[in-house]
Amino acid sequence: MWGLVRLLLAWLGGWGCMGRLAAPARAWAGSRGGPGPALLRTRRSWVWNQFFVIEEYAGPEPVLIGKLHSDVDRGEGRTKYLLTGEGAGTVFVIDEATGNIHVTKSLDREEKAQYVLLAQAVDRASNRPLEPPSEFIIKVQDINDNPPIFPLGPYHATVPEMSNVGTSVIQVTAHDADDPSYGNSAKLVYTVLDGLPFFSVDPQTGVVRTAIPNMDRETQEEFLVVIQAKDMGGHMGGLSGSTTVTVTLSDVNDNPPKFPQSLYQFSVVETAGPGTLVGRLRAQDPDLGDNALMAYSILDGEGAEVFSISTDTQGRDGLLTVRKPLDFETCRSYSFRVEATNTLIDPAYLRRGPFKDVASVRVAVQDAPEPPAFTQAAYHLVVPENKSPGTLVGQVSATDLDSPASPIRYSILPHSDLERCFSIEPEDGTIRTAVSLDREAHVWHNLTVLATELDSSAQASRVQVAIQTLDENDNAPQLAEPYDTFVCDSAAPGQLIQVIRALDRDEAGNSSRVSLQGPVGPDANFTVRDNRDGSASLLLPSRPALPRQAPYMVPIELWDWGQPALSSTATVTVSMCRCRPDGSVASCWPEAQLSPTGLSTGALLAIITCVGTLLGHTASSVTQPFCPAPPAQRPVWPLLQPWWCSSWPCGVRSKKR
Repeated sequence: MWGLVRLLLAWLGGWGCMGRLAAPARAWAGSRGGPGPALLRTRRSWVWNQFFVIEEYAGPEPVLIGKLHSDVDRGEGRTKYLLTGEGAGTVFVIDEATGNIHVTKSLDREEKAQYVLLAQAVDRASNRPLEPPSEFIIKVQDINDNPPIFPLGPYHATVPEMSNVGTSVIQVTAHDADDPSYGNSAKLVYTVLDGLPFFSVDPQTGVVRTAIPNMDRETQEEFLVVIQAKDMGGHMGGLSGSTTVTVTLSDVNDNPPKFPQSLYQFSVVETAGPGTLVGRLRAQDPDLGDNALMAYSILDGEGAEVFSISTDTQGRDGLLTVRKPLDFETCRSYSFRVEATNTLIDPAYLRRGPFKDVASVRVAVQDAPEPPAFTQAAYHLVVPENKSPGTLVGQVSATDLDSPASPIRYSILPHSDLERCFSIEPEDGTIRTAVSLDREAHVWHNLTVLATELDSSAQASRVQVAIQTLDENDNAPQLAEPYDTFVCDSAAPGQLIQVIRALDRDEAGNSSRVSLQGPVGPDANFTVRDNRDGSASLLLPSRPALPRQAPYMVPIELWDWGQPALSSTATVTVSMCRCRPDGSVASCWPEAQLSPTGLSTGALLAIITCVGTLLGHTASSVTQPFCPAPPAQRPVWPLLQPWWCSSWPCGVRSKKR
């Protein structure tokens, strides 16, 4: 019934808006039914209503929406009305005789808001146009048949916790397909259906805002807000639509860390080395992410020296580890305080601080079986050489830390004393010599002593014992090498022939000085001058040149200044030679006849010695060739040596099996 009323009102309103369209000045041929030239009219027009049709009307019969009429229609029945254009013949039909237009089905303005058609009046008999065609529009009038919708819903938004009242959260927007220019069908008003009193919405803009202060994420993190949009300005009878907004409170650092307990107790074995984990501490912080990151520190000096604490990779737990070696016998427990502090602090929430907390920690050190401990990390002992076997060298000592009264057994590891030079008392660790020691053979002996608990052989420890052999003056000085030299027959009195050096195998402390002395008296053919540095100079005497006879065997006496002093004698061979002007040897006496260059007696002795040594070796001995050391180097006079001396080590005498 209400639809018919609205249709009637629209139709009446259309007649109220009736207008005329001016026709062309020249009439159409045959407008009065006869042939011939056209007659002039002052005006000619169509007369109709401005047509409207209400959308979505669903009547039982076609509904009259208007009437077409031309002033050429005299009511004689000769005029026929034609309708063409959008929807003509299907949506809209026209009565050919009366010009009445009917709509045949329900229309939807949101699908099509208007139709453009052409109206024409023709002669019924001949179908000749009586008027030119004229365009007119049928508008579909809107009704409130579309509820608001939220095309982007549902919504998700985030707002920081503890935000002030009125903080913008998100803007929601609804759309109404009805005509916004006609009535209030598309005028929307927003309201909160669910989510009060936490959130509000601006009725006109759809901006959602916080409605209460200090919303706490730790109390409630997520809110579901239902927003409604209602058309007709929100009045009764309007259509509505709704959407949801999921609001999540983001975290801020508004909570300080807090230890869940005031005292933490841990235990660790005394053998735990540095870096061993003792335990974990966690201060609780309900904040999230970086706002919950913490740093831990030890406040007391005693604990900070023995233990250290660091934050794990997640930034939440404090890892308590051993920093220095522990000893149950020295300290059996440690007590200290640990502080947890937020690493990131928001100045806006300082009033909710302080952002740190303190807890007490007690660490008990557990006893563990330990090997014996020596009184020293290493031992340095001394013993003079040449002492009889059984001489006391020193003593090592170890203690059972777990049971100090428990006995300890001592032994020397065999690989550290291959020659069995020392022995040790198993009960008290006393070390003695097993053989007479020679400093010139070995100055140092490095022993490894093993201490083992008598009631637990698995508990053992080792220590290094360095034994130094002290020197005694038991080696007489000797010449550093065999000296076999020469002098030119033209040498001037007092000329230096050879520098002679001495060698004492004893340590410098017992032989700080070696003296050398040659033949003395007016008949001495040579002079030996002690240089007081372990060497002497062999000189020609200051008297006239020596007779031309050779070789000379010059005796040398050597002695040291030790307590007691030791001495020895040696011989230096000096050959007389004829020299060229440049100082090179031409010949020597009496060996000059043996070779062009001449061989001294010392050289011949060297050859004989090497040959004799080679021939004297037997199959029962393992030998190495012995070659005499060459005489002192001198210009242009080569010393002949056996051929094997160039490849075999020299000066090593054979050793019998």
